[in-house]
Amino acid sequence: MRWKLGLTLASAFFAAQLQAKNGPIVTIESGKIQGAAETDASPIRIFRGIPFAIPPVGDLRWRAPQPVSGWSGIRPATEFGPRCMQQPLFSDMMFRSAVPSEDCLYLNIWTPAKLGRSPQARLPVLMYVYGGGFITGDSSEKRYDGAALARHGIVVVTINYRLGVFGFLAHPELTAESPHHSSGNYGLLDQVAALAWVKRNIAAFGGDPSHITIGGESAGSMSVSGLMASPLSRGDIAGAIGESGALMQKLTPPSRVEAEQKGAAFARTIGAPTLAALRTLSADTLLAAQGKAKDMPFYAVIDGYFLTESPSVTFSSGKAAHVPLLVGSNSQEASGTAVFGNGAPTVASYRAGLRRALGDKADEVFALYPARTDADVLPAATALASDDFLALPTWKWFDLQRRTGAPTYYYYFTRVRPRLVSDTSGNALPWGAVHSAEIEYALGNLDTNPLYAWTNDDRKVSATMSAYFSNFIKTGNPNGGTLPVWSNASLNPAKIRRQVIDVVTYGAAFHDQTRYEAAESLLYMH
Repeated sequence: MRWKLGLTLASAFFAAQLQAKNGPIVTIESGKIQGAAETDASPIRIFRGIPFAIPPVGDLRWRAPQPVSGWSGIRPATEFGPRCMQQPLFSDMMFRSAVPSEDCLYLNIWTPAKLGRSPQARLPVLMYVYGGGFITGDSSEKRYDGAALARHGIVVVTINYRLGVFGFLAHPELTAESPHHSSGNYGLLDQVAALAWVKRNIAAFGGDPSHITIGGESAGSMSVSGLMASPLSRGDIAGAIGESGALMQKLTPPSRVEAEQKGAAFARTIGAPTLAALRTLSADTLLAAQGKAKDMPFYAVIDGYFLTESPSVTFSSGKAAHVPLLVGSNSQEASGTAVFGNGAPTVASYRAGLRRALGDKADEVFALYPARTDADVLPAATALASDDFLALPTWKWFDLQRRTGAPTYYYYFTRVRPRLVSDTSGNALPWGAVHSAEIEYALGNLDTNPLYAWTNDDRKVSATMSAYFSNFIKTGNPNGGTLPVWSNASLNPAKIRRQVIDVVTYGAAFHDQTRYEAAESLLYMH
């Protein structure tokens, strides 16, 4: 008996050693998966390439995501799944997935919890949605790596969703076959499915299914605003983070009928006028056609299912998720050259650019973004271009949520990113913090991006911003420790403050609120 007991203990020991070597095993609704340790010394466990829906290929192309079929045995979860079909458009994106594919509905999890048969931890969860204009991006991108936030006691999830023509094609025949009489938002429905999957399964990774914060940047931020508004997802959210973008103002989605008309025209142009013909086309053929369709937007749609109305209406009526919101934008979301052109920034070139773009509204807009001297032109034109691109819609989202009384925090990121390591030109750095520059700082991932010559000041900014994000994910409030106090937005517009995030971080009166209100009325209220 003693011999048998010794053999049993030895077997258990070697089995444990084998599991430690090969990675942790977790049981989820569809079967067992085996992840990996970040390093031998790290408590972080990583599960990559977990399917949250079956591949949307063949007859499932342009259908809502379908539940995963179960598997027997142990499925490896050590490699990122394929990224969704896309053209290589953004050079600063560093993907770790091997290939693009229509078979792309996978997610990744970083957890600091001790995993076992029934993990006791119930840690806060962040589900992060990538940016890329709804036409590119991937959950494997280095900037979105979840290890840094996981080390702060957070379970981090990054998800894939269909892009471009595969994720956002509306068509009358697609609407007709839909049980919800909708089409066009397949990429957003992927996000809904991923959120639901996280809610059902995240406890196995030590996460709290009742404490899921959703976050994203650019198109990911727009997605977060949509998930807060959608009746399909707004009840599953504990908090939200939006970095530069919202489905509001000029970014308000078109109606389903308008999107269907454009989708049908696109299909006729590529010689596939019927849905059956479209589904016979190869993924590469469709991707090539997307690249040539310069006037065909692949974008969110007010489809009557994911979005039943304009998101601004949902927020203003108080129907959106009534949860804490941390949101903000960067000081150079767009370049001032978009206004005054490629020549020197002079008052004359600035006024000429305004007249070209705005006609008889040029003088009124100039009064909102004045430039008395040539030296004033670059900051004024940059502010105008940035507001028109993303800052105004982002502010609108903030303002509508603030008015509901939900805890709401606004940041203004001004840290100018250092030059590329390979840049020996000596050219001047951008005037402000360019679009997407905050991602590495906010997620604590400077070291994942070796392209830039990060300094100690950059690390200081990252420590501050990532601590704000971490606190917010945990408590719905970014404050804590020795961080500069960040005020919750007041219901009184005159008392609203925003947090300026840079080497010196501080709260400041939000004077741009008045300008935003005037610009909204002038530019978008027709």
